[in-house]
Amino acid sequence: MSNTPESDKKLFLLDAMALIYRAHFAFSKTPRINSKGMNTGAALGFTNSLLEILKKEKPTHIGVAFDTSAPTFRHEEFPAYKAQREEQPEDIRVAIPYVKKIVEAFNIPVLIMDGFEADDIIGTIAKQAGEDGFKVYMMTPDKDYAQMVTENVFLYKPAFMGNGVDVLGVEEVKKKFDIDRVEQVIDILGLQGDAVDNIPGIPGVGAKTAIKFLKQYGSVEGLLEHTDELKGKMKEKVEANKEQALLSKKLATIKVDVPLAYEPDKLVLDEPNEEALRELFEELEFRTIMKRVLGEEPSAPSKSSAKVDPAQMSMFTDTPEEAAQKEEEPEERRTLANTKHQYHLIDTPELREDLITYLSIQDEFCFDTETTDLEPTDAELVGLAFSYVAGEAYYVPFPADQKEAQKIADEFKEVLENEDITKIGQNLKYDIQVMRNYGVRVQGKMFDTMLAHYLLDPETRHNMDVMAENYLNYSPVSITDLIGKKGVKQGNMRDVPVEDVVEYAGEDADITLQLKHILEKEIKENNLESLLHDVEEPLSYVLAEMEYEGVKIDKDALSKMSKELETAALEAQEKIFELAGQEFNIASPKQLGEILFDKMKLVDKPKKTKTGQYATGEEILSKLANEHEIADKILEFREYQKLKSTYVDALPKLISKKDGRVHTDYRQAVAATGRLSSNNPNLQNIPIRTEKGRLIRKAFVPRDENYQLMAADYSQIELRIMAAFSQDEAMMEAFKNGRDIHATTAAKVFGVDLDDVDPGMRRKAKEVNFGIIYGISAFGLAQNLNISRTEASDIIKAYFKEFPRVHDYMEKVKEDARANEYVTTILGRKRWLRDINSRNQTIRGYAERNAINAPIQGSAADMIKIAMINIHKWMEKENLKSKMIMQVHDELIFDAHKDEIDKLKDKVVDLMKNAMELDVPMEIGVGIADNWSEAH
Repeated sequence: MSNTPESDKKLFLLDAMALIYRAHFAFSKTPRINSKGMNTGAALGFTNSLLEILKKEKPTHIGVAFDTSAPTFRHEEFPAYKAQREEQPEDIRVAIPYVKKIVEAFNIPVLIMDGFEADDIIGTIAKQAGEDGFKVYMMTPDKDYAQMVTENVFLYKPAFMGNGVDVLGVEEVKKKFDIDRVEQVIDILGLQGDAVDNIPGIPGVGAKTAIKFLKQYGSVEGLLEHTDELKGKMKEKVEANKEQALLSKKLATIKVDVPLAYEPDKLVLDEPNEEALRELFEELEFRTIMKRVLGEEPSAPSKSSAKVDPAQMSMFTDTPEEAAQKEEEPEERRTLANTKHQYHLIDTPELREDLITYLSIQDEFCFDTETTDLEPTDAELVGLAFSYVAGEAYYVPFPADQKEAQKIADEFKEVLENEDITKIGQNLKYDIQVMRNYGVRVQGKMFDTMLAHYLLDPETRHNMDVMAENYLNYSPVSITDLIGKKGVKQGNMRDVPVEDVVEYAGEDADITLQLKHILEKEIKENNLESLLHDVEEPLSYVLAEMEYEGVKIDKDALSKMSKELETAALEAQEKIFELAGQEFNIASPKQLGEILFDKMKLVDKPKKTKTGQYATGEEILSKLANEHEIADKILEFREYQKLKSTYVDALPKLISKKDGRVHTDYRQAVAATGRLSSNNPNLQNIPIRTEKGRLIRKAFVPRDENYQLMAADYSQIELRIMAAFSQDEAMMEAFKNGRDIHATTAAKVFGVDLDDVDPGMRRKAKEVNFGIIYGISAFGLAQNLNISRTEASDIIKAYFKEFPRVHDYMEKVKEDARANEYVTTILGRKRWLRDINSRNQTIRGYAERNAINAPIQGSAADMIKIAMINIHKWMEKENLKSKMIMQVHDELIFDAHKDEIDKLKDKVVDLMKNAMELDVPMEIGVGIADNWSEAH
């Protein structure tokens, strides 16, 4: 036995797999790649967690438990256990052996046994150690361990993403889960199941229902003994799933009798094996950790071999090596409370005058609006915050009286409209629109931190709080601390005491200014200055104006459409019932699956979802639709219902009370390809392929009788860009001579004269043309065209034989992507492809398809953005009454004044055609009508 005094025995048991996964996902958006190209994030995160425990908690005893690849007793009881989990990420598979070596080098026991999971091993040792007088801490983010908590055994949830360490004892567990006894955690899992581990539970029972049952009946068994007291559907579900509930409880129960010897003396914390640690830290290039643990640094890797994403470098560093050191070593996070700052309240005419004087002599300043609403058209100003020196900020409150608020806005009009002063902000488009409500047209160059970060790393989050934590090690005040969480009880900034708003708003402006100084350097290092300052930021002004204008919606047309769709849905429903031979709930996947596959037996071996129900998604039904009328009718029924609920009935609710128009929110920092997305309504998703879907566009109309809608659309823009990129002579010649590219492709692929191409051939060629851009496989083409894989493969081979330069281009793009781990558009927009060298074929294939498509789709996005900027400038210069009001995919829509249509049409076509210089001409289709559907 240990010689440690009974009262001081402190055992930490670490769940290695849970901590490795946690570390992996913490670094997933900013991978740690060493000079050998290895992602060391998971091993680094685990090691840091281990060191934190050793330093801060000072355990006397410690052990680290691992899972094995062998099946456990749970798999034997329930073969589907954890079956739906995605394949283990490659970086984790690489990290696990290194983590084991690190644990062993620290002379910490590795606890492992085939047939049992880490939680069973930890549960067994924790139970015995707790009874032996130890204070036991089970270190894991996994909530399931809460069932093991006792007077001496605690759940130790490590700090993560700004949240502190959470230590749960008996009372904390009971409070957290709202239960009377700790062991009821198992009953909760038995009732509601666990999607992560594929434990089924009782269908339809969620957390709230599970707690309600436990308060009434105490346990799963107690509930099952009283099912006669239940009512309706819930009674049916519980009674039908009794065995499943008991099995789920069994699966969720952590074993405490694993046949593993309890030997506390072997868990005593020992001195590490410094030589073994040195070798590991050298190999992994853990510089700061090596210095902390061993007091020395490893030799630096070759500069030429290091692969480091500049967008991940810290503000405090100049080299990748120093950046890595900063990321390795945890620092105390800064906040308002521990950071020196001066935020001033500017609440008198004299103070405002002084502030405006100082702002007017700056080359640049940061500004931020505080408002009553997230929707800019409905937002009223509560205040303006300014900052032009790091650590200092100024807050100007605005009164609720809008006349008085307008007077203050007028005071700042001149300085905000000054074209010689650069405006800095986070998502400035919103602030520009809010000021537009007060007659202030913000002008001048801008630096938008959200857009800058989007260009640096398009697939991560770009909100200020996350950037502050990543770049400044700073946690800003949360908006929910001021106005409460989202919901009906949430207040707005008008309700918050002004002294609190000064700190919050001042911090927003100050931190955004500090982020600008860091991001500006990274934008320059990555050669993204032109893309940011000449495309994305000027586009914000254009989009702000488009959103401000909005588009008129014909409510009467939508009302009529709603009734027609309701009738069509009912007719489709009746036909479905007739084909099924009975009535049922078509919206219920369970009932639908039973009808299609149990009763009608449409297929021999139907697919099932992870919950055991038949899969009845669109992909499944689409495959069946050609052979089975009922599948086609179900798709039709679903379309009518979706059109009605998502668009026809929803659009009128989005009409602004101020001007009777719909004002969408264009989002620049969402799609990694560079394409715009839109919200409330999502214009990009309005259907166009079906007749009923196209009807929705009829409800988009001009503002009054003096206007018509004009739609200008790039024709086959991505194919033309592919032709230019690949320099394929056959494709380029077809476009230059204005020939039908799909018919031309069909003639070449099928070996016939152009005049002999029939509609079927053209349809297949069209599918290939667009599929090639997205790296389509023979399997994918076969599915899309409903042909054999052999025929699809032959078509693709014929295509590449006739267009060899396209094939060469695609292979070159993939080769360059493998070397750089990113691809770029014409203007230098980057799409990071960190999985392009993955050993997992599926993951690598997805990255390769993105490598082919991203430069094309991104260049198309850049082209229409440049066209929008140039068109907007021209329209303002000409002082036209016409307005650009929508952008959808490759199409621009204008509210065109009838007196200006000819002039507008000619110039828009010219500016769209010549937005970018390519070796292939762009073609623009233009339509003019009294609604969007007819103009398109």
